[in-house]
Amino acid sequence: MNTSTCSFSSASVICRPPSQIRLFKTLTPYLSAFRRKDSSPSLLHAISPPSISEQRSTISSHEEKVAPRPLWKAAIDFKWMLDNKEIVSANIRNKNSTANLELVIELYESFCSLQKVVERLRGERNIVSNKMKERLEPSVRQALVEEGKKLKEALSALEDDLFVLIDKLQVEAQCIPNITHSDVPIGGEENSVVRNLVGKRPEFKFTTKDHVQLGKELDLFDFDSAAEVSGAKFCYLKNEAVLLEMALINWTISEVSKRGFTPLITPEIVRSSVVEKCGFQPRGENTQVYSIEGSDQCLIGTAEIPVGGIHMDSILPDSSLPLKYVAYSHCFRTEAGAAGSATRGLYRVHQFSKVEMFLFCRPEESDLYHEELVGIEEELFTSLGLHFKTLDMATGNLGAPAYRKFDVEAWMPGLGRYGEVSSASNCTDYQSRRLGIRYRPTPNSPPTSSKKAKGGASPPTQFVHTLNATACAVPRMIICLLENFQQEDGSVIIPEPLRPFMGSLGAISPKPKRW
Repeated sequence: MNTSTCSFSSASVICRPPSQIRLFKTLTPYLSAFRRKDSSPSLLHAISPPSISEQRSTISSHEEKVAPRPLWKAAIDFKWMLDNKEIVSANIRNKNSTANLELVIELYESFCSLQKVVERLRGERNIVSNKMKERLEPSVRQALVEEGKKLKEALSALEDDLFVLIDKLQVEAQCIPNITHSDVPIGGEENSVVRNLVGKRPEFKFTTKDHVQLGKELDLFDFDSAAEVSGAKFCYLKNEAVLLEMALINWTISEVSKRGFTPLITPEIVRSSVVEKCGFQPRGENTQVYSIEGSDQCLIGTAEIPVGGIHMDSILPDSSLPLKYVAYSHCFRTEAGAAGSATRGLYRVHQFSKVEMFLFCRPEESDLYHEELVGIEEELFTSLGLHFKTLDMATGNLGAPAYRKFDVEAWMPGLGRYGEVSSASNCTDYQSRRLGIRYRPTPNSPPTSSKKAKGGASPPTQFVHTLNATACAVPRMIICLLENFQQEDGSVIIPEPLRPFMGSLGAISPKPKRW
């Protein structure tokens, strides 16, 4: 992406409705206030502090209602946004985003105009400063001193307003979602396209049970006690369910590690700013994130967040890319708004275990690695004998960071439908621009931007692309295994690949009744 002389890095906060943001006061009063006037001793124009004070008083009272200043900085390519307004606008509509592009453009143009005024005044201040070094008549020196004071006061006022404008611009600009791949279907989830169908639905000669009933009869879950201890949507795993979770985790990490991924166990509490930089909203009416009261920390909803932050604010050597990680963590989600029979049991819980793949790569390689990630997911689920379909998700189902997303939905006989078990997203440079993760291409690397290094200098740094994919969401996988491999006698067959990780256990069988 190209950058502009007026582009800058600044902070981002959680998106707020545009109606809560007041437009920055027009720059016309500023520009008229700084029209050149002749000055007899220095020929520099005079600035009237009272007029500046009056304008700043009006703006200060106007800005009191604005949200607090953002606490972290992100790089945003406003020049590209302006050059591609139609594409960005259509993308906002297709993703059902509430971002206000027109407001962003207006704020950015105001920023550029005000920045030019500030830069001009800085230049005039420097001229005054240099003249003061010369041998001058006392009257001329005094006039320059007064001129310098006026310039200093005017600059201080305008620089404060410039900072306010930058913050307002970032609040709005951070609401604009990542651009979308040209092949992504447009519309809601129903417009998503099936790109692969693996296996067949299992056929049963008996009445099937869902995982909740199977778990109760096999003594694998205790939802009632968990509800008393922790509340709804929590669960105790018991007996072979514990072994099954551990087997799924260890088998998945083992398989993915063979493909060149570095295993990680991540922190499960992170700073709110890292959550925001990854594209999640830690606070808000329908947030999925648990925030820790009295702190700037949150519980993670996915290992994508701490792994995404592992190289935050760093420049990676070209030779280190791609960086591939497979991370295990517990995940915590509020599941705000989730209800109904389709979410019962383990399907939606507040706490669960998950193995996540995460990848940092060069921009020109991210589409290739996206295919690799979804290929690994499909291989894992195929080896377990599951029937599933892979979908290219439509624009309305993409989150703000996603450039493209492939979901894997497996057949769940108890639900009588497919249920999502995995997703793989290419976030391009959306997260890296917020997390500050760059790399320095080697001189012989193919360029991905129009910038060229001068002479024999090192090429400029570029933002890496980030991708994430679920290798194993344990509760969903337990649902699939119990419901797809249930037997007429009430037992459940353990897929062959998991048996070495379960002490060679081949099946989970009903336990003798205790009288």
